[in-house]
Amino acid sequence: MSNLRLVELDADNLAAAVSIPPRMGEKAYVAPVVVSIAEAYVTPTAWPRLIVDGDEVVGFVMATWDPDNDTPEFRGGIWRLNVAEEAKGRGVGRFAVEQIREEARRRGYDKITVLWDPSEDGPERFYLKLGFERTGELFGETVGTLRV
Repeated sequence: MSNLRLVELDADNLAAAVSIPPRMGEKAYVAPVVVSIAEAYVTPTAWPRLIVDGDEVVGFVMATWDPDNDTPEFRGGIWRLNVAEEAKGRGVGRFAVEQIREEARRRGYDKITVLWDPSEDGPERFYLKLGFERTGELFGETVGTLRV
């Protein structure tokens, strides 16, 4: 885990990025990476990054940095987080959240947000374990807030 780092998407790592679950059509609580990449292409405030362990792509995280957004929950925080099946349980998700938190600090934010599906088998336990607090609901999803 000491070799984890965030890298920008490029032509050399694109195929590895879109192979991270879920695949198109799979039931999941997060959109496929290919959808996130498309959204990032048309959303200037998106901040997509791959999570790499050594030379292996192990995840994808996309933040949004939009301090003037009319919806406070979309001003800064995690938009998507996908971890490769073989990398789950290795601290990849925790690393991604910590990196977004650090980026938020660098940008002058005092908190980050994330939305998650409130289903029993959804990611709520993961986010609460990392210190997020439930702070509301939006579009049928739970809003979590983490002080940076």
